[in-house]
Amino acid sequence: MKLSFSYYLNEDVIFLAHDLLGKVLFTEIDGNITAGIIVETEAYFGVQDKASHAYGGRRSDRTDTLYHQGGIAYVYLCYGIHHLFNVVTGIKDAPHAVLIRAIEPLIGKEIIEVRRNMPVAKAAVSSGPGSAAKALGIDRSFNKKDLTGEEVWIEDHGIRYAADAIAATPRVGVAYAQEDALLPWRFFVKGNKYVSKPNKV
Repeated sequence: MKLSFSYYLNEDVIFLAHDLLGKVLFTEIDGNITAGIIVETEAYFGVQDKASHAYGGRRSDRTDTLYHQGGIAYVYLCYGIHHLFNVVTGIKDAPHAVLIRAIEPLIGKEIIEVRRNMPVAKAAVSSGPGSAAKALGIDRSFNKKDLTGEEVWIEDHGIRYAADAIAATPRVGVAYAQEDALLPWRFFVKGNKYVSKPNKV
């Protein structure tokens, strides 16, 4: 059920952002396994995408991870507060990534509740990329982790959504990206309460 290394080498990051909906993101930390169904994603299209950290070929200690071959995690700190978890995709030196924006808690719910100090019945427990990462215990130490390893991975549990059950809208918080801010590269499962706002089409 674990996604193979070859899955992440697909160079169509828009397709992957859509296809990852319904897949299950796992972490194992100190023997504790937690997991959630991916219900919201955003695609970032490498050097051409003004919203991407790698736009124009920018490289830094932080963004170096994006230039690796697909199949690893890219985790960075946003606003000095939230860790955001991204799936690096494509081939080496083509810095595409999919941001995981929300999960629906599935496994290890009691642990998720402790990490978030709230019940899993509350949408805020894993709604939005910072909350989703915290719910699964993901921090900066997960940066560059192998997504086919034993600490963080994604599985296919056969969860599929009909085309009309998935919304495609502009990404959140990327107004600086000018015309690229309007691209409909944010995907989410309609009606799922864990999807971050705006959650209407």
